[in-house]
Amino acid sequence: MSQTIKIALLGAGTVGSGVVETLSMNADIITGRAGAAIEIKKVLVRDAKKYRPALEGLTLTDNFEEILNDPEIAVVVEVMGGRTPAKDYMMRAMAAGKHIVTANKDVIAEHLSELYAAADENGVDFLYEASVGGGIPIIKPLKECLTANRITEVMGVVNGTTNYMLTKMTEKHISYDAVLRRAQEKGYAEANPSADVDGLDAARKAAILASLAFDTVVGFKDVSVEGISHITEDDIEYGLNLGYVIKLLAVGRDTEDGLDIRVHPVFLPQTHPLGSVSGVFNAIFVRGNVIGDVMFYGRGAGSLPTASAVTSDIIEIVRDIVSGTTGRMKYKIGEKKKLCPLEKTKSSYYLRLVVADEPGVLGEIAATFGRADVSLKSVIQARRTEDGHAEIVAVTHVVPHAAASAAVKALEVLPVVREVRSLIRVADGREDTL
Repeated sequence: MSQTIKIALLGAGTVGSGVVETLSMNADIITGRAGAAIEIKKVLVRDAKKYRPALEGLTLTDNFEEILNDPEIAVVVEVMGGRTPAKDYMMRAMAAGKHIVTANKDVIAEHLSELYAAADENGVDFLYEASVGGGIPIIKPLKECLTANRITEVMGVVNGTTNYMLTKMTEKHISYDAVLRRAQEKGYAEANPSADVDGLDAARKAAILASLAFDTVVGFKDVSVEGISHITEDDIEYGLNLGYVIKLLAVGRDTEDGLDIRVHPVFLPQTHPLGSVSGVFNAIFVRGNVIGDVMFYGRGAGSLPTASAVTSDIIEIVRDIVSGTTGRMKYKIGEKKKLCPLEKTKSSYYLRLVVADEPGVLGEIAATFGRADVSLKSVIQARRTEDGHAEIVAVTHVVPHAAASAAVKALEVLPVVREVRSLIRVADGREDTL
């Protein structure tokens, strides 16, 4: 086996250094499985003069043109992150006939169809397994292994930071602010954690998954997003008492009202497969009309788990180069499909209210729900507050989101209601609701 395929890395951070380590650690196995040796010829970094022990022996450059104009480099591996200049570098590399591997969810969530078109036009491979779920294989299963199915649902825990935080809030009974500080200290959350805790990272992954699952163009802006910053330890405790565990879920469904793509916290039954996904682990649940239900579980982030997915894409492209079959996969995606308005989505809901502690309050609240066409599954007067009010927890039957929102607005102006503290979706176990 004398053939060597040369690649370039764009970026040498957490993922890039993981790819270097993986290619070195498993060199013999990878060479045998790829059908050729893989050599990192150049690594694009911000400062080529800076000493980097993890890149010892590799050629560093801070000039992308050196990579673009090098005819020996067949594969460009983009692991620098961010939209700019990553997208431009990938487009230019494909135009130069170079294959692309990327982990960049930001670019893919906004420009997947454009990147597919460029790959098709230039007859190159474009792979992005690591963009969702870190080391979990989910992109290839959706693109290839499950293509005999009509996918009706894809949902999952796809952000390790928020899952770690919610897990610790559940296990340790600590506040959101305290657990966020702990996540930052451990390096799971950034100094500015907005992308994670506001659901933006999960929304980008939801857009990618929905595009593949439903064969259409779904962008980041098509996803309804709600984060976890309003979740309290009290909500989690009440949920546990009701038999639920809370998760931030990315949800995609193909409904009669259109594609329903959302990210938000959900109370799941403790017996639900996604309910046991804890810490920084991810899991993605897929429902197809032929296969039924399948779930993919594993480490959703980190240097080596993500590098595993990136390196597997490199191996697949090298196999294509060796066999002369590059560009065989035609990268096409269907036309834009109708989106389901948020108001028409359906779920059971958990509400926590602070009300006057006096006779007749429950009756007024029940009547208010009734006028909003919201029926109640259960109502619990949970406890008295320190200022002499009562806290009530209500769980509704499945209702449209518009009805739940109308009920909240009506409750907020009801004289006996001091505050509506929480509104959280509840998975009631039925297949058509969340």
